[in-house]
Amino acid sequence: MAQFDKAIPPGGEGKIILKVHTRGYQGTIHKSATVKTNDPNRKQFLLRIKGTVQVAVQVSPRHIQLRGKIDEPVTRTAEIRAELERPLELTPHQFTLKDKVTYRIEEIEKGKRYEVRFTSLPGASHYRGVLRLKTNYPEKPEIVFLIIGRFWKPVQ
Repeated sequence: MAQFDKAIPPGGEGKIILKVHTRGYQGTIHKSATVKTNDPNRKQFLLRIKGTVQVAVQVSPRHIQLRGKIDEPVTRTAEIRAELERPLELTPHQFTLKDKVTYRIEEIEKGKRYEVRFTSLPGASHYRGVLRLKTNYPEKPEIVFLIIGRFWKPVQ
């Protein structure tokens, strides 16, 4: 979203205010905006913004892709890391793929770092679902993993 001075006299100064909505982002982000002018020597220019979005909980990756042969289990791991000083607690809330995928939450560093291990079950071909975990952080009350499975029968 942008706000700017509509008219700036030649040789004068003006303000451009850019607001970046960071919901759903974590870590370093890059954004840009094109500024158009009536200056014949510089019709437009690019403003670039780089910043770091600090979050209460770092999740990587948030999207889990399970791909492979239909008969062979595939495992992917995600990391959850607390960025606040208080201990993080996780509680499973909703899991929509019980007959297609298993998951296991392992505490790597007490109250700070967890691994979530997703493993496909043999036989399912294509699916999409979620794992929702409740947290004790009001800043991040829920963590959602999107899980996508794509499996094929081996060529005989």
